[in-house]
Amino acid sequence: MENNLVSEEIGSRAAGAPSVPLSCTRRQTLIWGGASLLGLSALEEVLARGYDRPLIIMEQAEGMIMADPVLCVGCGRCELACTEFNDGKAAPSLARIKIDRNLNFGPPGATPWRAGHGNWGDGLIVQDLCRQCPHPVPCANMCPEGAIVVSPDTKARVVDPERCTGCGICLRACPWEMITFDPESRKASKCHLCAGKPKCVAACPAGALRYTSWYDLTGRIPLRRPYQPPLLPPLTVSCQECHLPGQGQNVREIWSMLRGLWSGGGGGRPAGGIGFKWIDMAGAIFVPLTIGAVAIHALLRKVQKK
Repeated sequence: MENNLVSEEIGSRAAGAPSVPLSCTRRQTLIWGGASLLGLSALEEVLARGYDRPLIIMEQAEGMIMADPVLCVGCGRCELACTEFNDGKAAPSLARIKIDRNLNFGPPGATPWRAGHGNWGDGLIVQDLCRQCPHPVPCANMCPEGAIVVSPDTKARVVDPERCTGCGICLRACPWEMITFDPESRKASKCHLCAGKPKCVAACPAGALRYTSWYDLTGRIPLRRPYQPPLLPPLTVSCQECHLPGQGQNVREIWSMLRGLWSGGGGGRPAGGIGFKWIDMAGAIFVPLTIGAVAIHALLRKVQKK
């Protein structure tokens, strides 16, 4: 048998076939290529958290109001305290905290007897509060006047009444319908945390509300309005400049980084800062290289078999 193998090897060399050892298969190449792309996409988040100067579009709020539905008795004092402090009148419909709309049937609305929350269900009163969304902030992104800004006291998202034109777009943009609209002033409004001393928290007799440090709850609470209207064209362009730079720009930035590393200059950072999409870099560089490697591997195997 060994003589036959030696004869076949001599014959293949005589026929001019390449004798390149192929130590990995195409399947292994695809597996390692896919694992590399997944690793790079995970690495992006790690680098973004570890970088000392992250790209911040709208600063995160310093605090937020947390609610405990088990303790809520549905008295509505929080709504009255909110509107009396902010609007100078007792108008629960204008409150930045929403209790009345969930009092009977809960957030999903009317449900069969004892099947849901509220007084006509299991008695659990659910308080709706502004989540002080991190970037991208839906109401701020949709406002055509740029009227939703960051409060200097608490970094909360607040409506600037001087810029607000009362168009009502922000009311439809909020996934939890937490923007209020005053028909008298024709202005929108939202929770601004009362300069770090929320009046609703102080007015709650049951201790169902508390002011605490901010953390992201946007992915844990069901949406009241799943539909999100499209971004305005100017905002779409600005988002594309940051998040969707395009493969051409990716290649140019990667090349400048590699050239800087080769020359000893440190390589620098991409134009998008640490917000640069490493998965885009993988799409611009590693995917074509992986496809090329698979094609060359297949060609060598085909030639070797002849």
